[in-house]
Amino acid sequence: MATPNLDALRREGVTFMRAFGDGQPTIPMRRSFYTGVRSYPWRFAFDRKGLWPNGAGWHKIPPEQTALAEQLLHHGYRTALISDLYHEFKPTLNFTRGFLNWEFIRGQESDNWKGGHVEREELAHYTLHPDDRAQAAVLIQYLLNKRHFAPGELSGGMTFACAIDWLVENHDLQPFMLWVECFDPHEPWDPPRAYADRYMPGYMGRDLIFPRAEGATEAERERIKALYFGEVTYIDAWVGRLMNRLSDLHLLDSTVVMFLSDHGTELLDHGRFGKSASHLFAHNTQLNWVIRHPDGPRGVEVEALVQAQDVVPTALDLLGLPPLAVDGHSAWPLVSDPNTGPQQIVIGWGDYASVRSAGWNYVVNTVQPEGSERLYDLRADPLEEHDVAPRYPAELAAARQVLADFLGASLPARFPDVSEGTTAPARVYYKAETPSRAHQQAGFV
Repeated sequence: MATPNLDALRREGVTFMRAFGDGQPTIPMRRSFYTGVRSYPWRFAFDRKGLWPNGAGWHKIPPEQTALAEQLLHHGYRTALISDLYHEFKPTLNFTRGFLNWEFIRGQESDNWKGGHVEREELAHYTLHPDDRAQAAVLIQYLLNKRHFAPGELSGGMTFACAIDWLVENHDLQPFMLWVECFDPHEPWDPPRAYADRYMPGYMGRDLIFPRAEGATEAERERIKALYFGEVTYIDAWVGRLMNRLSDLHLLDSTVVMFLSDHGTELLDHGRFGKSASHLFAHNTQLNWVIRHPDGPRGVEVEALVQAQDVVPTALDLLGLPPLAVDGHSAWPLVSDPNTGPQQIVIGWGDYASVRSAGWNYVVNTVQPEGSERLYDLRADPLEEHDVAPRYPAELAAARQVLADFLGASLPARFPDVSEGTTAPARVYYKAETPSRAHQQAGFV
């Protein structure tokens, strides 16, 4: 997979090789990134009615928590958020607190932006089930949105383009903090065709941009991988354009650049595409975290365990600003002394939790733990393919106790964040029937 610009960023900065999430996935991770306060364990029963998805941890930043943007704005920074992450702009989920400027780039995934009709022939190129419109609801919404994208671009590219424009207009209004939220390479994996063809030239079949292994042919599965690789390379090209503009504006000698991702995904690593709460493997929970500081160091890899809640204290440390009362710690001292980092970390996703160390990964359903415990020996099995829980009862019990101490109670656990009836209903795309005579003459606005 070609990522020349991210590779260059790594050569010019510090890469945290064992960075992991805290409370997964998208919105819980953003709260940790924005505030430095852990999202997991789930503990806030805020209103999530009408949200999709609306699972554990999918809620606003609590009022008593201070966002990094608010803290920087207080210290005189011009703050801006440019984002196509539509989840954070949904009702009750507004993450714009503290941003002097913010812009929402519409149309990503199932963002309810544009309406219209999608014919079966168009659907048939992207799904195995073009006649099942309920199953294809998210795809239909995305295809309607895509008609309004800039030619040859995704919403991710348009997000970077908007961020570059902001830099040009505001680079001399210093100090500033520009937060660029690009949802890609999230599903749908739909890069401009040339990017996918780079990894699978000559392909003439369906592009299953919402990847599913079940029912797909071997060629379609390989194409799905090519779509993902192509989308990563597409975003990498935009990272390069952003870095080039920073250089053109003579900002690289005075600007800290931080690159983050919120989780990973599986490319048939465990027989499927995608991610889920029960698959707390490194493929899904590990993050990219690279920091380029104007003064270096260059090309350093740090093996210490770090997590999402460490981002805010690290940023404040690098900027020389007072720390906030948060759960995380600055990761910057680990560059010179990686042995001072934590030996174990806890990751939560829905009903599942993981206790990870250098040698082990323990996974359990915290609500229904009986029979759900798994243990992976990371030194013998780095891809986490073989559950060895029955062979290592002492290590299993030790990891279970670490989780119980972290939660403050033995399993099974109960979280106030999870309430009855929060499962989102199925999204249905309704095909209009012939209207009655009384309604044939006009619409309603």
